[in-house]
Amino acid sequence: MTALSKANQHLKYFGEQLVPMIGYCQPEILKLTDESVEIKIPLNKETKNHLQSMYFGALAVGADAAGGFLAISKSEQMGKKISLAFKAVKAEFLARPESDVVFVCNDGKLIDKMLSETMETGERVNQPVRITALCPSLHDDKPMAEFELTLSVKAVGN
Repeated sequence: MTALSKANQHLKYFGEQLVPMIGYCQPEILKLTDESVEIKIPLNKETKNHLQSMYFGALAVGADAAGGFLAISKSEQMGKKISLAFKAVKAEFLARPESDVVFVCNDGKLIDKMLSETMETGERVNQPVRITALCPSLHDDKPMAEFELTLSVKAVGN
């Protein structure tokens, strides 16, 4: 089993068992590296609005999944448990996403620093992470939306 298929199994389990709204939107990890993650949410009956574009709630789910999954997967690679939440959200909706949306977070190095800090101090660490929503099939890499989510992590049981 490849690392990517394992990651997708983990995301599916997380969405089915822990945060059903994520599971409802059917995210799929397309790319996962030390520095970035790309997660696709399909535009379908469950995720679109009355304008036939992706509903802003589904966009928020995609941003949450992209920002959170990178932190969770990195902590698991370290063999450590973390408590993760988002404390603030800023979003700018730039164009209507009228096809599948890919959420990109390139803040892996920042997340590494956050995890190191919480493992060392045991304190909660908060930092904004950026997620860009794209519709590559229609608009290449032109952003449809940009998110800044304040990621909050704390080491648990260390």
